[in-house]
Amino acid sequence: MPRKAQTESVSDLNAAPGGAAAVDRALSLLSTFQPGDEALTLAQFAERTQLYKSTVLRLLASLEHARLIHRQDDGRYALGMEIARLHALYAASLSLDNIVPPVLRGLVAATGESAAYHVRQQQGASWARLCLYRVDSPHVVRDHVRAGDLLPADRGAGARILIAFGPEAERPRDGKDGKLCDTIRRQGYCALVGDRSAELAGISAPVFRADGSLAGAVTLTMPVHRYDKRFVQPVRDAAARLTGRV
Repeated sequence: MPRKAQTESVSDLNAAPGGAAAVDRALSLLSTFQPGDEALTLAQFAERTQLYKSTVLRLLASLEHARLIHRQDDGRYALGMEIARLHALYAASLSLDNIVPPVLRGLVAATGESAAYHVRQQQGASWARLCLYRVDSPHVVRDHVRAGDLLPADRGAGARILIAFGPEAERPRDGKDGKLCDTIRRQGYCALVGDRSAELAGISAPVFRADGSLAGAVTLTMPVHRYDKRFVQPVRDAAARLTGRV
């Protein structure tokens, strides 16, 4: 039987009614971070939460697996990349919730296909493509991407837009990718069949901030057999409606 702590832990004193004790304890570890804390030791976690070190270690293992905590080379624990991803979703949603989804819903109504808004998500020295918003097609057969999913940064119409209109230093200069990048910039959109998946087609157009910098990409996806070039203009129109507003 596990020992009962002589002093109630922080999570015990502030337990969620009807909640799970293990979850309360894990979340209490995240709450111990204070302004100025870059990383914490096992002893600091135990002291601040009033949990046994053995309990803290088990909880940290789960948090690390979920990328909410990152164990550094010096043995200390810092907040993980998942925190940054969730924060990006939260921060963006505060200002974009009333702007982006209505435009995506209009695009889905006009085409019958799935619409999404993609942004660049920095991950250390590299980046991934984050699906920030998504409105599903009413069709049963469609791709199953959700808001919050990270997608390939180098494949798919949305990724190609983020590359072509992103930082100049990261654009391919030569070969097939370089020529595709030039074509996308020249025509102002990207329409590809089978780029991310052999069964999928995508059409994407860039969304710009008021200062002219790239904000994201409006992307329409569909099974290859439903691809229609007539969808290019509705995608471009949707991107134009968002430009200067995000």
